Amino acid sequence: MASVSPLKRSSPEAEGIPSKAVLEFVRALEKHVHPLSAVEGFVLLRHGNVAAEGWWRPYGPECPHPLQSLSKSFTSSAIGLAIQEGLLTVDDPVLKFFSEDAPAQPCDNLKAMRVRHLLSMNTGHKQDTTEQVYQHLYQINVFGPRLHQKELTRRTPGGWDDNWPRVFLSLPVEHQPGSWFVYNTAATYMLSAIITKLTGQSVLDYLRPRLFDPLGIENPFWETDPKGVSLGGSGLHGTVEDIARFGQLYLQQGTWDGKRILAEEWIAEATSAHSDNSNTQTNPDWTAGYGYQFWRCRHNCYRGDGAFGQYCIIMPEQDAVLAMIGGLQDMQAVLDKVWRILLPEMHREILTADPAGQETLREKLAALSLPLSTGRPLSPVMDQWSGKSYKLETNYLQIESITIEFREGRDKLTLRDERGEHTFQVGYGMWLRGSTSLRGYDDEPVAANGAWTAENTYEVRFCYYHTFFCPIFRFHYMNSELQIEVEPNVSWQPLKIPTIRAHVF
Repeated sequence: MASVSPLKRSSPEAEGIPSKAVLEFVRALEKHVHPLSAVEGFVLLRHGNVAAEGWWRPYGPECPHPLQSLSKSFTSSAIGLAIQEGLLTVDDPVLKFFSEDAPAQPCDNLKAMRVRHLLSMNTGHKQDTTEQVYQHLYQINVFGPRLHQKELTRRTPGGWDDNWPRVFLSLPVEHQPGSWFVYNTAATYMLSAIITKLTGQSVLDYLRPRLFDPLGIENPFWETDPKGVSLGGSGLHGTVEDIARFGQLYLQQGTWDGKRILAEEWIAEATSAHSDNSNTQTNPDWTAGYGYQFWRCRHNCYRGDGAFGQYCIIMPEQDAVLAMIGGLQDMQAVLDKVWRILLPEMHREILTADPAGQETLREKLAALSLPLSTGRPLSPVMDQWSGKSYKLETNYLQIESITIEFREGRDKLTLRDERGEHTFQVGYGMWLRGSTSLRGYDDEPVAANGAWTAENTYEVRFCYYHTFFCPIFRFHYMNSELQIEVEPNVSWQPLKIPTIRAHVF
């Protein structure tokens, strides 16, 4: 990869933003309902320079992170590049690329579906088709996606179909394409599949020399379908700075280091509203229009975003980009804070230096951490439970047994499931980093801290800091019985706190 200019670090005032406004914004981000449902890191660019940045430990600037649906904006960029290379147009029929996978007698609405309809989430499907197309690739629990160990089966006759485009094209298209907005991750997958059909490459490999390398995005990773096609609508992993660089490319109308990467015309087209998305949405920044895998926002801004707080917010009138990663449930609340606190404080002129304000902000950013368990490192009665193994009743986490050895604030927790034993080091007053294969990935980074919140209650906070999953476990000891409460920080379903019972064995 050729040398790429690093982002220049600056100060808020040098970029026209008061340090006190950034400090207020950071403090506002820390006001959340769940202790670990939070923004985990951010980079604020103004005039192309880093005005402020911060990460809540155990997260750090080097940590790759799943971008969720923010991946869609990168897939859109791949389509833009392919159009520049003359490989397709947005008016090409979708069936043009999948003649071997199409139904024998496609309906008129499917015949009318164009690439632009995939881009604008206006395929004509009445409902999101992602579940049918992805076919439950993962099991989901509070630890996040967990690789299946057994062969998947579809809930339809014929078994599991690993040809996802064929599944997509087999589904009913109830509306005329272009007439009904439905947020449909499977539509983005089809854009990825089109790139693979045209080039023989995954979107990841196609974008590497055209986008990732020129921007200095190193070692991107993209999850795939069973045949190696990048998921497109999700599955891309990158750092917060990667997101910031991508947003800055769009802010600069497709140029980077003086070189043209994306056509200015594509930038304008992709970020304009092509769909009225007020039919299925309620929050104000989800009803301002939808472009080609970009959301329009209030204040003439636009963004790519992903579930649970992955943001790339481009503010053209302010010449600013805000990149954030998170593990939070209420994404609108974060956008409200951006508009209320940051946006009005972005001045055109350089501001007078504020040494005291800058020092306060630096100290705050240096001390950022997800909240630690509050309580005591020791319990006067913990020795009677230390090292004892408890067999769990049948539970959705598929955990069979738990053992905790209490070691005066550097405790050892061991979980056993069908894969074997998984050990976590638990710190008191700090996050202790380690790795685990609990989710089916070898040596996946994890951190944990814990404390006794009552004489017989021990709490452990986990953080998979290359993801957004940070569940809290509370262990209530009662003689030979153990009750375990599990509180997720994020969920695709309404948040619940189930209780699992366990007994000494």
